[in-house]
Order: sequence, then structure tokens, then C-alpha cells
Amino acid sequence: MALPHDIDGMLVTWGDRLFYPGNRSVRAPREPRLNPDAMRQRAAVIRRSIEATVVRRAPQVMVKVTGGGRGMKAIVAHLRYISKNGRLEIEDQRGETMRGKDSLHDLADEWRWGGSKIPEESAPGQRREAYNIMLSMPRGTDPLAVQRAAREFARVELAEHTYVMVLHDHQANPHVHISVRAESRQGRRLNPRKADLHRWRETFAEKLRGYGVEAEATRQATRGTSRNYEPLWRLKAGQEGRLHTVRSSSKRSSVAVAARAEAVEAWKQLGQALATSGDLADRKLARSVSSYVREISAAATTDRSVDHRDPSPSHGLRGVELPR
Repeated sequence: MALPHDIDGMLVTWGDRLFYPGNRSVRAPREPRLNPDAMRQRAAVIRRSIEATVVRRAPQVMVKVTGGGRGMKAIVAHLRYISKNGRLEIEDQRGETMRGKDSLHDLADEWRWGGSKIPEESAPGQRREAYNIMLSMPRGTDPLAVQRAAREFARVELAEHTYVMVLHDHQANPHVHISVRAESRQGRRLNPRKADLHRWRETFAEKLRGYGVEAEATRQATRGTSRNYEPLWRLKAGQEGRLHTVRSSSKRSSVAVAARAEAVEAWKQLGQALATSGDLADRKLARSVSSYVREISAAATTDRSVDHRDPSPSHGLRGVELPR
């Protein structure tokens, strides 16, 4: 049997590669050498992530940028849409709530003049003056928990910006629409990239767990999935008969294949480390990891995706592809 400290070191080394690559805000900062207490704490986080993925098959959060307004005309149209023309309650960054068409007019004036003036219409190709974000969970999740978690998410990630949020709980999967003014109150502009969106997913999942909702923000490669989720513009164009080309349902690029291979290797290393533990719970978890590796390896061989607790089709918009 390996020493507990050695096992913790292996879990941290391979777990960081598997669960926390690239831009991270949730985990503790890297340290040259972790003291025993810090190592145990980090290893405990890795064990929780392993169990959530391979044993409990925790639901995955969705955070997606669904578009953005260029000009007040487009921004107001989106505010009308997410609020059902003022019938649904709108909450702003101050926590104040409003309803009704008059409130939409007041809100539009606040956005138009609350910083650099936003023109009524902007020419195609000009910068976005607002971003539309959707945060969603699979059907069966408590809508109020989703709303509360989204509120905390916005306070953390959009703290310097003017924004509004609206809960939609009348569809299968509860979700929150957030419309955020691109220019912050300090004059800095929001410009979300892939790494930002991954961090946003992690933040949203963390806030949901704070309300007792099991949620994870694990990468596709880590879960053995390789799905191409269609962006909204393609879905709408297809429904309207304006788009007849169909993309492959699986990601087959060399980058995607390499990412899945690296994930499988990391899973194998984690399983081997847990299998050498003197702790019965670790060895039991190792057997679950071994089964999971066989499962995702078989799925890759047959070009299928393994995505347990897969959400409804509308929730399948999960992903980080920016709108065009």
C-alpha cells in the first residue's frame, strides 16, 4: 500500500490536469510545494470531483452567451423577449425588481444614458453594447435555487456592470436570462472568451451547490463526451428552413481526440493511485474509476458520447461557442 501523502500527491497532480486545466478561479492558487494540510485539502476536492463524475453522475450546468445587442433597438427587443413584454419579474444589479411595459421604458433609458450613449441602431460588424447570457439546469431542478445561484453568479462575475436577470420556470428546464451592458461603470468592456465561459460554469455550479443542488461544470473530454452542440443561430436557421447543412454530432478534430486521450490517461492514473490506498473507500472509488474508463473508452471506439444525466434537448445548448 502506498503512503497517504503519496496518494494525495498523485490525486492532486492528475486531478488538476483532468478537472482544472487552464483558467481557474475556484481552486486555490498554485504553490511550489504544498504543506501536508494543504495537500490533504486539495486531494479531498479531487476525490469529491471524481465521485461526482463517476459515481453520482452529477448534472452539468449550462452557461451560454446566446447573443448580444448592437444598439438600443436590439437590446430593448431582447428585454421584451426575456420578460415576456414586462409580464415576468425583472431584477437588476441592485436587487430591485420591476414589472410592466413602463418599467421596460425606464430601463431602456437607464441603459441608453448610463455610461457611453448607446445609439438606437448600430451598423453590422460594430461592437456589441450588451451580451445575453443564459444559465440553465436540467429539468427537475428547483427553479428558485437556479435563480438564487444565478443572482450570486452575477454579483461575482458581473460586479462592475449594469445587468438585469429574469427567471424562466415555465419550460422543462429552469433557466435564467441575464442581459448585461458591455461597458462597465468604470468604462471597461466585457469580452467573454472560452476560458471566461468555462470559469462562469464553475462559478454557477459552485453557487448551486451552496443551495444543496448537485451540479458540476466538468469539461466534455473529462466526461468522455465529444458532442457538437449547435449554436442558437444554426438551430433557428434550420427550423426556418434557411440552413440545410448538418454538422457532425461528434467533435473529430485532432485537438478533440488528443484531449479525450489525455483525459483517459489521467483517469487511469487516478484509478491506479486510489487502488494502492489503504482506505477501503478509496479502493471502492478506484473500481468505479476503472469501470468509467472502460465505458468512455468503448464510447470513443464506437464514436458515441457518454453523458449521463443528459439534459433535455433545449438544455443541450450547453457549450461555450460564441454567437456569430
